[in-house]
Amino acid sequence: MQNIFLNLEMPLVKVLAAMEIHGIKLNTLIFQGISEKITERIKKLEEVIYKLSKIEFNINSPKQLAEVLFEKMQIPTEGVKKNKTGYSTASGELLKIRKLSPIIEKIEEYREIFKLKTTYLDALPLLVDKNSRIHTDFNQAVTATGRLSSSNPNLQNIPIKTDLGQILRTAFVAADGYKLV
Repeated sequence: MQNIFLNLEMPLVKVLAAMEIHGIKLNTLIFQGISEKITERIKKLEEVIYKLSKIEFNINSPKQLAEVLFEKMQIPTEGVKKNKTGYSTASGELLKIRKLSPIIEKIEEYREIFKLKTTYLDALPLLVDKNSRIHTDFNQAVTATGRLSSSNPNLQNIPIKTDLGQILRTAFVAADGYKLV
């Protein structure tokens, strides 16, 4: 263990410190453009959800969503877990009833996009320095698997599988002659 500590972990500390100090460049213009398009998409999804439910409500409120889906729209609740306030609208529970109404798919899409907007598109541009760089913390001893993690802000959870996640990742740019890996 001492060999790993002295010859692997300690030399890596200097590299990670330099990376944290230098930061990662964020193209805020790309982020702004994505944010504007996402805001439009969210508004359209809200309109579709309101049209399908025939009522306007706070889509982000699990209680109001449950009332609309299970009381007003009478979507069957067989197999859906109950909690203190009624039937659950957690993602896993909505997946069980996805085929029962087209509103479920729209709610899932809305949630995914809304989370990306609030977690990344709205928050990250506020964290850039005067050089448009974000300074995250790289943690080398936090995960059980031994991989690096990122915090303050967490940059490792930006989706990679979705089209939107891929577009978000294009806003992180390397200097000419360099690549981000």
